[in-house]
Amino acid sequence: MEGSDSIDFSALERELQAAVAADEKYQRENNAKFRAVHQKVASYEEFRDIVLASHLRPLERRDKIGGKRNQPWNSYATQAVAKQDSTVEISQELCSEPKTAAEFYRDWRRCLKDGVERYQFLLQLGAATIGHIFHADLAFGLLGEMVTTLSENVQSTDYAAVFQILLRLSRTCRFSLNLDFLSTAERESCRKLFQKLKDREHTTCTPASGDTDQQEKVNGNKGIFQETDQNSSVDDQELEELMATYKVI
Repeated sequence: MEGSDSIDFSALERELQAAVAADEKYQRENNAKFRAVHQKVASYEEFRDIVLASHLRPLERRDKIGGKRNQPWNSYATQAVAKQDSTVEISQELCSEPKTAAEFYRDWRRCLKDGVERYQFLLQLGAATIGHIFHADLAFGLLGEMVTTLSENVQSTDYAAVFQILLRLSRTCRFSLNLDFLSTAERESCRKLFQKLKDREHTTCTPASGDTDQQEKVNGNKGIFQETDQNSSVDDQELEELMATYKVI
């Protein structure tokens, strides 16, 4: 067997460990989200703090202050220091379409460098795939991040595709809960995004000279996923209904 046909078991093990860690993180934060809702937290900031601290474990009575610690309070911070000189390298190239929310979360966090790549990733996946992946629930914070990414990078030729993505996200379970916990900045991004979609008839399909490089960067690489029909029209009435669903006035 030639070298090019050999299987890199170390790389497979690293990918498996990354996928398991991403799934554990998703489940842990999702459980913390429900606990926070059950506790009826007073603000979004308190809700976010509870979720972000979901990996912390309380000290036990035998863990005396000033003495030898039997249990690390923040195991993730301890692991980060221990692995500082031996960081696990994770591939930056997306080799396949994510099939689960955990795989999407892993790629979204680890493999996509900036908003442009995230925007292209969403378009390449398409509304149908995104709706299937998140039919049960969205991970904490993802709705706001997706809306912000779409708002900051949307192009006039992509309005129909972006509309369909927003529509599919609105049909996920507990969408209203995720919507209620958008931050002020994320709500503003949502408003700006819908305003762009609403004013689409005043926008030509040809980008301005200053936006040419941005357009090419977003749409230049078709990637590995199925291409979406981005040139179909968006019905005004449907857009108004979707704006009401997202509570955009």
